[in-house]
Amino acid sequence: MTGRANGTGRAVRAEKARWRARLTAARLAIPATERARRAEALASSAVRLAAVTGGPVCAYLPVGSEPGSPGLVAALHAAGHEVLLPVVPADPGPLDWARYTGPEGLAAGPLGLREPTAERLGVAAIARARLVLVPALAADREGRRLGRGGGYYDRTLPLTAAEVPLVVLLNDDELVDELPAEPHDRRVTAALLADAGHIPLRNNS
Repeated sequence: MTGRANGTGRAVRAEKARWRARLTAARLAIPATERARRAEALASSAVRLAAVTGGPVCAYLPVGSEPGSPGLVAALHAAGHEVLLPVVPADPGPLDWARYTGPEGLAAGPLGLREPTAERLGVAAIARARLVLVPALAADREGRRLGRGGGYYDRTLPLTAAEVPLVVLLNDDELVDELPAEPHDRRVTAALLADAGHIPLRNNS
């Protein structure tokens, strides 16, 4: 896959939509056994990365065919890290956060998510994180990230501390040379791939 990076307006949004359609279809075509293998590999890599960065770790529970698994979050928690999961606000804005306490402490939320039932910690809780795991459909070598289009992470990631790694979890072929981007898109600093592992990105934001 190739893409034209940068730009604004309707053409870039249309190009993003084409990327999203192709990437979503490709994810759905991955056999369940292979998806499970990749999820286990990502969980192991995430625990190793968190051992270096320390916590708290802001993570997320994957939806549908997203890479990763609830087991990744549970593994981070079992390794002794404070794990914060996102809570979608009622109105568009930065994500709220709550502590992960185990699968029994989750309930259905909006957008197909499962959210913690623990006390809400506020949007500023992400500023304490030492590692932020970010969902994405793809990323490129310059750190441009393609999400699902809701804009929640673009509003949230500016609240992180400057030195904290912002890491997307991807299938290996979802790290590409170039993606379309708009000025408001927040870049990430690294990708965590099922087979290739941790890949730093040339984030110039």
